[in-house]
Amino acid sequence: MDTHTSNPLRQCSLTELRRRTSAKWRVYPADVLPMWVAEMDVPLAEPVAEALRAAVSAGDTGYAMGTDYIEALDGFAERQWGWRVRPERAAIVPDVMAGVVEVLKLITSPGDVVVVNSPVYTPFYQFVSHMDRSVVEAPLSAEGRLDLDALAAAFRTATGERGAGGGRRAAYLLCSPHNPTGTVHTAAELAAVTELANAHGVRVVADEIHAPLVLTGARHTPYLSVPGTERAFSLMSASKAWNLAGLKAALAIAGSESAAELARIPEEVSHGPSHVGVIGHVAALRHGGDWLEALLAGLEENRRLLAELLRKHLPEVHYRPQQGTFLAWLDCRGLGLGDDPAAAFLERGRVALVPGPAFGTGGAGHARLNTATSPEVLEEAVRRMASAV
Repeated sequence: MDTHTSNPLRQCSLTELRRRTSAKWRVYPADVLPMWVAEMDVPLAEPVAEALRAAVSAGDTGYAMGTDYIEALDGFAERQWGWRVRPERAAIVPDVMAGVVEVLKLITSPGDVVVVNSPVYTPFYQFVSHMDRSVVEAPLSAEGRLDLDALAAAFRTATGERGAGGGRRAAYLLCSPHNPTGTVHTAAELAAVTELANAHGVRVVADEIHAPLVLTGARHTPYLSVPGTERAFSLMSASKAWNLAGLKAALAIAGSESAAELARIPEEVSHGPSHVGVIGHVAALRHGGDWLEALLAGLEENRRLLAELLRKHLPEVHYRPQQGTFLAWLDCRGLGLGDDPAAAFLERGRVALVPGPAFGTGGAGHARLNTATSPEVLEEAVRRMASAV
């Protein structure tokens, strides 16, 4: 089998997957089908596996060092999006959320406010609150897109309604592409967001961990490529696109006027990334393009399959096919299962999804399902969900 170009989602049997010891396969009992956490049911891309084998063979398992990751992301970003990552504006961090925390420490203080677009990735709430900052929500529109009026209101609240140059310091944690909805923000939307943030003196921090995972019909716009983002920051990683969550490494990237702030991240933060992780991420970005293309084709197949399965077995569930990510955001309010339909799916169907309420305002009655699996597992998941109704 050509593992470079064949669908990675069709290469692992359920029996093989259950031998894994990561969170996806150990949090729930063996009779539960895990469709929750953002791990993909794929083998490693061969260029990544080869690089890791070589590192282990050579005993190259020390501390991370050098600019290989920055250079690899720069090359990938130029090929994918026509955008460059400048080495003097980038810093290696342990992972994206650790990088978010470090950047927020640079631009906000305890008691300040961080704006998020709910429903949104649960750790946004957790990490921000653990930093003694407050979260203010700017809910997405009914169509799952950025709502500029809601964002403007949140910015006024966050800054004490004094606008640019006054009030509290505030930040906006932008999820792009958006988790859990899979929305890919357009260049026009991001330009409008930038204008609004600058008008209110709000600093933008973009979590772009899913950036390589954009499907046909949409295009990712790197946030720092948008005019007016000179004082903003971005966090990027190869971890989601190549299933490398256990190989810790990410990059914090500064806009042209924020490099001096980024340089103030404590030196010890750079000790957190895994050297072996960096090796794997570099191999993915430099040599994993064919594998990623095959994965995206498989994710598109599953996106269509899920829509068909829901129409057939759970027509009351509303599903707007995701533009990016491998996460499906399911509106289950028509099933009458209350605020947390995932609880019923787990108890009665023995299939685990992420409860919608965990994603904040707009999450009640919803559940998030991971589509990065084989078509057979996806079919079994929907069958189990239907049996729970």
